[in-house]
Amino acid sequence: MVSIHVIVTFLVLSILVPRSYSFNPTVSLSPKSDVDLLEFPLNLEYLEAEFFLYGASGCGLDVVDPELAQGGPPPIGGKKANLDAFTRDVILQFAYQEVGHLRAIKRTIKGFPRPLLNISKEAFAEIMDNAFGESLHPPFDPYANVINYLLASYVIPYVGLTGYVGTNPELQNPTSKKLVAGLLGVESGQDAVIRAMLYDCRNEQVHPYGVSVATFTNRISILRDKLGNNGMKDVGLGMRMLEGPEGRALGSVLAGDKDSLAYGRTPQEILRIVYGGGDERVPGGFFPRGAHGRIAKSYLNTII
Repeated sequence: MVSIHVIVTFLVLSILVPRSYSFNPTVSLSPKSDVDLLEFPLNLEYLEAEFFLYGASGCGLDVVDPELAQGGPPPIGGKKANLDAFTRDVILQFAYQEVGHLRAIKRTIKGFPRPLLNISKEAFAEIMDNAFGESLHPPFDPYANVINYLLASYVIPYVGLTGYVGTNPELQNPTSKKLVAGLLGVESGQDAVIRAMLYDCRNEQVHPYGVSVATFTNRISILRDKLGNNGMKDVGLGMRMLEGPEGRALGSVLAGDKDSLAYGRTPQEILRIVYGGGDERVPGGFFPRGAHGRIAKSYLNTII
């Protein structure tokens, strides 16, 4: 018979173990490759969570759910954006969705603390300068107004979306596939909402640059393809008619290939994009000290 002491000990430990670190059998059932592939997107989920939380509310995970950050360094440069009530509501919903994504992944695998993130206006200004091949004057500020924030948001979720599309075929465990399918569904929805909001004002000029919203998205998409360095996997809002769905539609409210299927990217391609320099071995951009996890660190270790 089990002693009273053993029963009491078990109950006490069950209460004291934090929710995010409770044992989950899917961890032991997932092959190592699955664990690595599920771990990698935490980098993008942290990035999206912090950018959306700060943009909508002026604070991040350290206030909303500090346990998820696991003591990682606070982001650089996050601030509350100048948004109208509707856009703030949408972005706040995105923010809490990302918090849920972090929790869902960490219930399945151990994960890692939040990496150092740079979500400052300077980081986004550098991206836009690179997209246009020249310095914009004044420097682009993602937090200045609704259009700027939506354009900055256009930069991020789609990268994670393509990552999940690329990851899914590589997974072996049904539990892993189910998780990624769920994450991909919501990430795709976020990207679709952002694109639809921008598509509605695609012909408007982005003040004070005298360039249309559609042109901004085109330049961002071209830059991501250039940095990813593995063919065309990105489509801006101002594409030509023959590149649209079935060659018949006039626009591209959603991104897709000739069969309107989502593009996929590898972790290597994603690192090239989010580091901002086209080299998965050299940190920078949104990740000044590099992304975390075995996959990301394996590329950092190849630097001579």
